[in-house]
Amino acid sequence: MTALPQAFLERMKARLGNEFDEFLRSYDEPYQRGIRFNPHKRMDADVSGAGEQVPWEDTGRYLSVESDAGAQVLHDAGAYYLQEPSAMLPAAVLDAQPGERILDLCAAPGGKTTQSALRMNGQGTIICNEPIRDRAKILSRNVERMGIPNAVVVSAWPEQLAKCWPEAFDAIQCDAPCSGEGMFRRHPETRTEWTPESPAGCAKRQSDILDSAAVMLRPGGRLVYSTCTLNEEENEDVIRAFLQRHADFSLVGFSLPGADAPDGMLTCYPHRMQGEGHFVALLKKQGDAPGMAWAVPEFAPKERALAASLTQALPKGHGANSLREIAPGEYLLSRVPELPQGGLPRNVLRTGLHLGTVKISRNGKTPVFTPDHAWAMSILPPDVPHVDLTYEQARNYQQGQTIETSGKGWVLACFAGIPLGWGKISDGVMKNHYPKGIRR
Repeated sequence: MTALPQAFLERMKARLGNEFDEFLRSYDEPYQRGIRFNPHKRMDADVSGAGEQVPWEDTGRYLSVESDAGAQVLHDAGAYYLQEPSAMLPAAVLDAQPGERILDLCAAPGGKTTQSALRMNGQGTIICNEPIRDRAKILSRNVERMGIPNAVVVSAWPEQLAKCWPEAFDAIQCDAPCSGEGMFRRHPETRTEWTPESPAGCAKRQSDILDSAAVMLRPGGRLVYSTCTLNEEENEDVIRAFLQRHADFSLVGFSLPGADAPDGMLTCYPHRMQGEGHFVALLKKQGDAPGMAWAVPEFAPKERALAASLTQALPKGHGANSLREIAPGEYLLSRVPELPQGGLPRNVLRTGLHLGTVKISRNGKTPVFTPDHAWAMSILPPDVPHVDLTYEQARNYQQGQTIETSGKGWVLACFAGIPLGWGKISDGVMKNHYPKGIRR
């Protein structure tokens, strides 16, 4: 195994003193895995290797290293998310509430985003940002898989968002890019990427990101800063320097089961806590004022007549409030949460809950509606017929195969009561509409 960098060891010995030997021995132990269940789908899913509850997260459990939970049918159905236990702490500290306006500024791959979003119960808006486009696509897919109906996924640099959304958010998550020292046990290959200069370079970028976050937080709002690294330069020093630049912010102490931080900052060391290395700080912006104006988008006047005809294809009680032409004669219908009246940046990957697409035939016949996979995965699924599959059938379905069954028309294919996706039954065969890009 790749040795720990000598400069890293010297810094940790100076930081930990008498605890250093115990810290070093922790790297001889297996890394700690975790699993976080989706409370809106199923909390009693039988997952091999799931053990005791993670103290600071009600839906979190410790997971054995040998568990194959990531390869199971219910993983792809969004019944749970594999997440390292310490990484569950920042969102637990943020404690997003239903109806709030939340920004996750560095959101990929989506662990903290979906953790906060599920606490919101589909109420309010969570904007999830990832500047790197390829990573933003992964983020969007995880938002879809976990069934989040009130998320907007964007790909922009923090300073670009700050120009659009001053004082717009009740709370902001900032899990900043870092030198990754906390991952040295879980991903030993990262040890070769670290250099003694890594923390200083990361700290500059982290400070810039925090300055953008400060602009976007409303007075009275809360900001959680986190990293998966252990050095003071990227953690405490970044926070202290931020407070010097922003006199209207202050640290706020927090106390959760197994995680007590009276001064508002906590470093998770693998020899002290059952998890990998992490840092989290909670700050509050002075004052108490509402953020910038938000509103639920409405159909533009020129779209209203067309929207009225297209939404007739939706099941009763499932209206859309967003219409977008994605190809000539083909439209995407979505249910969109409140959005800042300052608008959205150009690079938007997902806006709210995609319900489906409607194609307009040239001969003027009834529009043809195709439901979207996101709607099937939503924590608020449509009330339509469903087909219960065996485990073997569910596996075959997620591989793109057809299923022999009775019935007719669009149905939700389910396993253990949890929707897997859409199928359309005709002549005793359910045609598979599971997206090709995620088939196993």
